[in-house]
Amino acid sequence: MARQFSVEDGRKWRGSFFTIWTGQAISLLGSQLVQFALIWYLTVTTNSATVLATASLVGLLPQVIFGPLAGSLVDRWNRRVIMIVADTVIAVATVAIAVLFAFDLIQVWHIYVLMFVRSTAGGFHVSSMTASTSLMVPEEHLTRIQGINQTLNGGLSIIGAPLGALLLELLPMQGILAIDVITAVLAIVPLFFINVPQPDRAIQDGEGKSSVWNDFVIGVRYALAWRGLGILMIVVALINFLLTPAFALLPLLVKDYFGGGAIQLGTLEAFMGSGIIIGGITLGVWGGFNRRMTTSILGIIGIGVGVLILSLAPANAFWLALLAAIVFGFMQPMANGPLFAIIQARVAPDMQGRMFSLIGSLATAMAPIGLIFAGPIADFFGIRTWFFVGGAACVAVGIFCRLVPSVYGIEENGQSASIEAQPEAA
Repeated sequence: MARQFSVEDGRKWRGSFFTIWTGQAISLLGSQLVQFALIWYLTVTTNSATVLATASLVGLLPQVIFGPLAGSLVDRWNRRVIMIVADTVIAVATVAIAVLFAFDLIQVWHIYVLMFVRSTAGGFHVSSMTASTSLMVPEEHLTRIQGINQTLNGGLSIIGAPLGALLLELLPMQGILAIDVITAVLAIVPLFFINVPQPDRAIQDGEGKSSVWNDFVIGVRYALAWRGLGILMIVVALINFLLTPAFALLPLLVKDYFGGGAIQLGTLEAFMGSGIIIGGITLGVWGGFNRRMTTSILGIIGIGVGVLILSLAPANAFWLALLAAIVFGFMQPMANGPLFAIIQARVAPDMQGRMFSLIGSLATAMAPIGLIFAGPIADFFGIRTWFFVGGAACVAVGIFCRLVPSVYGIEENGQSASIEAQPEAA
């Protein structure tokens, strides 16, 4: 439940929240630049699909390992301190890698370590910021803030990749890493001066049953009690299994198949980001079909169509790849937005954090498994193979969701889950 704001608080929240938000947005831009630069560096120096898949794998593993824990831990620790420490750890690790680049001592495994550290600290940071938003922003403005966040993410997709490609032409790698350190500092400084409200501790420190495991078990019970949700979670996991590896291999598709460089890769990602923004605005204005799953299913099928177009585009038709990127980006909000809305509308407020964490952890856990297979398969059968399989599977999964009554009618099936998931009496 969102924090109750007095009239005076209602006047002040914008200054406090958006000061922190602006710092975080600038830091996210720095992170986008570094991610693009590091992936392109690995692409041109190794020319290996396996290396790119491994890089994505080490970036995802912390989310799988620590994801279920982070949400509970940020409820027990001071969230402002967590954000400061997380940003500081990322900055220090980035400085260390910049030094290695400066002295020409860098090795591929160094980059793997940096990606692991950034992902781990970033997971705690995102959980803290997300959980703090409802305590800093009046409830009637939360939807608007989420809209701003979606716009930011799409905008970063447009700006980050081309700017990263431009900076690669102008600066050495250590220069780009230095920019990220500066943006991290800009995110940290406001946190020292602005209060971040902490939640009321519903469970007293002395009670031994206030454990992460207990929370996890209750969340699993809730999910299993909701008919159709278990199948939907498997669907989300399958899509991540197929598509995360595909887009980890995107730099090689651009370089080896389309014969492009960093500029072409940046342009492709920018078109994808444009599609996300257009799709998000369209969904916000239109609202989707009355049955939310109809919109989501069409989005899933549309994502598959976009990936199929990308896999089948001729090597001399890069414009068709750009069209595919717009379709893929446009359909992402259509697929994801209604699913989030279903959970927010049907899940009890005190269960939503665990449900989102459970779904996110399962989906993320499948992505590394896909990456393990994707690199060798792409090296052996060709880079477009995984894209074609992933796109076709998305279309099939969307049709499957429409044909299974418990999935298509998931909103009507969510009412009894809270009863069956109640914790056992002490």
